[in-house]
Parts: sequence; structure tokens; C-alpha cells
Amino acid sequence: MGWFAVKLFEETVDRKVVYQGKIVTLRTDIARLENGRMAGREVVEHPGGVCVLPLEENGDTYVVHQFRYPFGVVTQELPAGKLDGPEEHEKAARRELSEEIGCEAGELVYLGGLMASPGFCDEVLHMYLARGLRHGEQHLDEGEFLEVERLPFGELVERVMAGGIADAKTVAITLKVKEFLRREEAGKNE
Repeated sequence: MGWFAVKLFEETVDRKVVYQGKIVTLRTDIARLENGRMAGREVVEHPGGVCVLPLEENGDTYVVHQFRYPFGVVTQELPAGKLDGPEEHEKAARRELSEEIGCEAGELVYLGGLMASPGFCDEVLHMYLARGLRHGEQHLDEGEFLEVERLPFGELVERVMAGGIADAKTVAITLKVKEFLRREEAGKNE
């Protein structure tokens, strides 16, 4: 099945901000549908973020273990964070890599954006593969607590596939990097 163009559209006819927080804004919109009817839409505005898969030359990577309040559990995630205002996502990726695991990347490969939950939120997460790592000191944000674990990339893939890692951005970037590396290796063998 190939790509195809679809003409679908909803026109915003009214917008009201219900809540303005430090990270998110909640608004309620009224949209005119293709058939002319009106429908309510609830939208969470988010500045967007980044997620970075740091890859050592020997194939090791890093996950952070962090308590996530909405779920009340400790998750395993790749280094990630939100954009600060109009910050460029590559700059944010470098910042988060340095803050969370104390590394600088000699090379950042952009792997695209991910719509986190497009049914109600406008957040876009920008995904990066980081290579040529140089190690320094971790410097977490105030109020940020996490533990760093180093593991082979293959083990990260296994945790994702077994369901041990449920964080959507970590799942997506892990599988993207796996395919990226496969294609890169196949290109070397041609």
C-alpha cells in the first residue's frame, strides 16, 4: 500500500484558554467539521522536547531510572527533556545529554520528530542518536532525581520488545536507531 493524499480538515472557529501552567496550557476549541457541524476539542499545548539515545563505540547505551509522578512508578527512559521556550531542539538534545548523563556528543544524528499524543496534545519530541561521546559530570536540574544505567544496546532493544520499557519516546527511538544502524551497516557492505 503506497502513500496517498487525503483532504481532511477542521477549521477552528473559537478558542479559549482554560489553564496556563509552567509546562502546559489547556485550551478548549470549537471546530467546524467538513460536514459543517461544530465539535468541541480539548488541546494541551506543550513546548515540545527531545530524546537522545547515546551510543558508545562498543555498542553500550544509557537509560535513566526516574520516578514518574502521574503513574507513581519508576520508569526506564533514554535521556530526554522539554524545550526551553524557543530553544532549538539540537541545542536541547545536547543540554539534556549533558545534564542527565554527563556526556557531550561529537555527532548528533537527527532521526525526526514524534507526535507524542496527537489526539489531544501538540507536543513534538525530536529524536537524536548521539555518538562520539565524551564523558564529564552529570548536572541535574534542581528537583530532578534519577539513576543512570549503562547497558548493551541489544539489551535495551530486548527490554523494549519484552515490554519492560513502556515509555513511548524510548520505544520509538530505540527501534528507529536499531533500523538506522542496520541500514548503515548494510550500506557499508555494498
